Amino acid sequence: MAASSTPIVLAILAEGDSYGYAILKRVRESSGGRLEWTDGMLYPVLHRLERLGSIEARWEVAESGRRRKYYRITPRGRAQLAEERRQWQAVDATLRDIWRALSLPVPAVPATLAGPAGHPAWAAPLPQGV
Repeated sequence: MAASSTPIVLAILAEGDSYGYAILKRVRESSGGRLEWTDGMLYPVLHRLERLGSIEARWEVAESGRRRKYYRITPRGRAQLAEERRQWQAVDATLRDIWRALSLPVPAVPATLAGPAGHPAWAAPLPQGV
């Protein structure tokens, strides 16, 4: 799970600025409830990405009056996301080849994660500038 947290967070932030609770909710919804991240898992990832310069943070006051820390992906983070994506595509292709060789059924991609032609959404082309 830890290895997947970086590309997931960067991909969510590539969609637009967000804050902790909204990121947790997006992960839960995107995974169809299969991934249930906690604050204790997410915030160390966000802090590490911020230290690395992959994301930037700013404080804003919500309509409720509550302060929220919003995160935004940086150009360095977009480059990191592109590299993470290439690596995950290689892992996916490798596992699928191995499972085929073992005559194991290749898991279907759930509709909630499917992109064009039934491929995982993360395998679809990245938007311009990502």
